[in-house]
Amino acid sequence: MIGQTEVVARPLEVALYLVATPIGNLGDITLRALETLAGADVLACEDTRVTRILLDRYGIRQRPTPYHEHNATEAGPRLIEALEAGRSVALVSDAGTPLVSDPGYRLVEQAQEHGIRVVPIPGPSAVLAALTASGLPSDAFMFAGFLPVKDGQRRSRLSELIAVPATLIFFESPRRLADTLVAMAEVYGDRPAAIGRELTKTFEEMRTGTLAALSAHYAEAPTPKGEIVICVGPPIAQVAEAEDVDRLLLSLATEMPASKAAAEAARMTGGQKSALYRRLLELKEGGGG
Repeated sequence: MIGQTEVVARPLEVALYLVATPIGNLGDITLRALETLAGADVLACEDTRVTRILLDRYGIRQRPTPYHEHNATEAGPRLIEALEAGRSVALVSDAGTPLVSDPGYRLVEQAQEHGIRVVPIPGPSAVLAALTASGLPSDAFMFAGFLPVKDGQRRSRLSELIAVPATLIFFESPRRLADTLVAMAEVYGDRPAAIGRELTKTFEEMRTGTLAALSAHYAEAPTPKGEIVICVGPPIAQVAEAEDVDRLLLSLATEMPASKAAAEAARMTGGQKSALYRRLLELKEGGGG
């Protein structure tokens, strides 16, 4: 149903259709996506209850079947069997574009192995929504997904991305946002950043500033509610400041031996491993003044 008009969905060719669905506002669905959801022989989704809300909104009489992280091993082969039997399959996640931080890539991999056509049905994406509203460079960007939960592993992962010449985009839990921003400010310095919350929803918010300012804000503010996207600006194209290199060395040294930390810092900054190793020893001995 589009408004008060009932539209009959056309039959679909046999293929695996990856259908992007709204990340909040149900009006963000595309006409092609609606037609695909209604016309597919099988509709696989992350959570049948979530998808049912979308289907009911547009009068789509489908009976979705679950496909998610916990049943992918069993459900995946059944969907492949349906495709090989000549049935069309549409795959959706709870929100946004399938395969972004969900197990759908396994199903695509299996489909390709069996010579089955895979068709993307593009649409909403929290990654692109946040990037375009962040005010940060969008000519090059990297989606880095969710960071590790443990602080040491989180800082190590952030350090691995420190020299990436692009805007970095992360998903994060509201409960961990404050701690993550502290780690980002310490690893990346005072880069510009943006926090997208509840994008496309009633209480949508984009907060911009430096990592230090955002870290200070969320350290004092109540734990935010809703889905969180963090965008961090790329490194400034210049020789790293000495303080930044020191910060990087100490961060890496918490996760690996001094020699390996110096080698990793050399890779990230373009500096000499031997010089960086000596500097790290100075810092550890308290002579970094």
